Amino acid sequence: MEYKYLTHIDFPSDLKRLPKELLPDVCAELRNFIIEELSHNPGHLASSLGAIELTVALHYVFDTPYDQLVWDVGHQAYAHKILTGRRAKFHTNRQFHGLAPFPTPKESEYDAMVSGHASNSISAALGIEIASEMKGERRNVVAIIGDGAMTGGLAFEGLNNTSMDKNNLLIILNDNNMAIDPIKGGFTQYLVDITTNERYNKWRWRAYQWMVRHKLMNEQCTSHLRRFSTSLKAILSHQQRNIFQGLNLRYFGPADGHNVIDLVRILSEIKKHRGPKVLHIITKKGKGYAPAENDQTVWHAPGEFNVNNGERLNANGAGVKLWQEVFGETLLELAKQDRRVVGITPAMPSGCSMTILQHELPERVFDVGIAEGHAVTFSAGLAKQGIVPYCNIYSSFMQRAYDNIIHDVALMNLHVVFCIDRAGIVGNDGATHHGLMDLAYLRPIPNMTIGAPRTAEDLREMLHLARDWNGPIAIRYPRGRTVYDETATLTQYPMIVGKAVPMCVTMQDAHHGELAVLSIGAIGNVVLDAIQELKATTSMEIAHYDMRWLKPIDTEVLDYVGSHYAHVVTVEDGMITGGLGSAVSEYFMEHGCHVSVTRLGVNDQFVEHGSTKELYQMLHLDKQGICESLLQVLEK
Repeated sequence: MEYKYLTHIDFPSDLKRLPKELLPDVCAELRNFIIEELSHNPGHLASSLGAIELTVALHYVFDTPYDQLVWDVGHQAYAHKILTGRRAKFHTNRQFHGLAPFPTPKESEYDAMVSGHASNSISAALGIEIASEMKGERRNVVAIIGDGAMTGGLAFEGLNNTSMDKNNLLIILNDNNMAIDPIKGGFTQYLVDITTNERYNKWRWRAYQWMVRHKLMNEQCTSHLRRFSTSLKAILSHQQRNIFQGLNLRYFGPADGHNVIDLVRILSEIKKHRGPKVLHIITKKGKGYAPAENDQTVWHAPGEFNVNNGERLNANGAGVKLWQEVFGETLLELAKQDRRVVGITPAMPSGCSMTILQHELPERVFDVGIAEGHAVTFSAGLAKQGIVPYCNIYSSFMQRAYDNIIHDVALMNLHVVFCIDRAGIVGNDGATHHGLMDLAYLRPIPNMTIGAPRTAEDLREMLHLARDWNGPIAIRYPRGRTVYDETATLTQYPMIVGKAVPMCVTMQDAHHGELAVLSIGAIGNVVLDAIQELKATTSMEIAHYDMRWLKPIDTEVLDYVGSHYAHVVTVEDGMITGGLGSAVSEYFMEHGCHVSVTRLGVNDQFVEHGSTKELYQMLHLDKQGICESLLQVLEK
């Protein structure tokens, strides 16, 4: 597709050379470019379509990268990437060794902060702004917060601090009433109330413009404006001041977030005035592409699709269920059996398949918004009163609730079931989203029980077992499609907390063998394939145990393996430090077992983005990499 303007815009300086009357055409070209690119190289579509006019206006008005933009969440920022020197490489977005999935300063000076998780923009931008003030730098700093990120507690902490410190921060609230799913909670309704109070907002904006024209708007007249604003609101609406005004933040809006010329005018006026301020804009997620506008949840990240008719390609996948679907179906089954069972999710009901329960028993599902810490402590309160909460949080997002897990759940030994989705390598979303830390950060917590299913049947059994457990229990499972148990291990070895399963044993088991492999979780299926290949091509005999549980760990298996094998290899799809390999090594050392231990997993690094196949291959945790590692151990 030919682009009249976009082809000649490599950086914001090129954009600024255009008359503002042409900016709607630039936005249209940007929208078409993103739709076309993402149709065959999937990514976060709907959020970026909704922020195009805002992005163009920001780069047209502000002097980036000297003026700093902090995006929250970063999947709004595709247009920002395209306008800041990355258009020619945008076809590599989210691909192995390609552009990062979210803004990151490692990639561009136009990216002020890493923006993979939600609700951090106000705090980070405030720090940048105050540091600039301290250094005497007269720069503009803008936090762009949207897609539900305003429901996170950190955003409110940042607002509170912004109101207390002298600063010039501009917060832009990109209000589209959506995260991945529709946003829940009182703050969302509050924004609706602000939005629908058109009479007050129109007159207040006109009053502000009149004061600017008559040079009555400056630092000294702020208090007069506030008194005038309060009086005007009392006359027109008899309402309380909104939350932003209550925090002494100048409030502007709501404005049409898809009128780029108006946004340029508003931003140009706002940036002249010192002090913290909020611009509230209204946008539509998926704007300009009908399929995305009509089903914003699905088109948040739709995969490949046909641009012309909106047909999603390979949307249904092949037969085997997703791990999240097994979770969702089992949770519904448990809720029907036991009225105590409820589901808790921080804004991810569709992502974790809690929608299965939500559709049949909506009163038993609590979507708390993008607020992982609250989700955990809310679950603790439920558990304290005898309810059984299944709190489903993605592994990387669970990191945001670590103190809540320790202080509010584990310390009181409360019966909360943590269902940790997206454990291990998740693929193209990269370092901010991989679930590599959970085994290591959960294992030191007293009272915590930690399990990792290898198969769909294992997950179902663990979820059932967890209902009647005493104390906090975490069950971690990966993204993607499950493996069904062809070896019938559940029949032979029922699910018991702290008990491992022998997957294959050696002829020397009664005496002494060379090598035993201990794995945990779904990566055990790759270990099985690797051992089968080695058996077919060599004379080696290798024992394999699926540990199932990291804590409590099966000490009977460890005692046996430690006394019958010369070498032990541990395999996990998480950080080596603190996980299964550490637990096994610590046990052997403490109990005087003289056996060499080789730990396979992720070393001390953040793993980049790419397909799961590419990343597991890079980490030598695919079948070939595990085969090579086992051979190296035996060659020693």
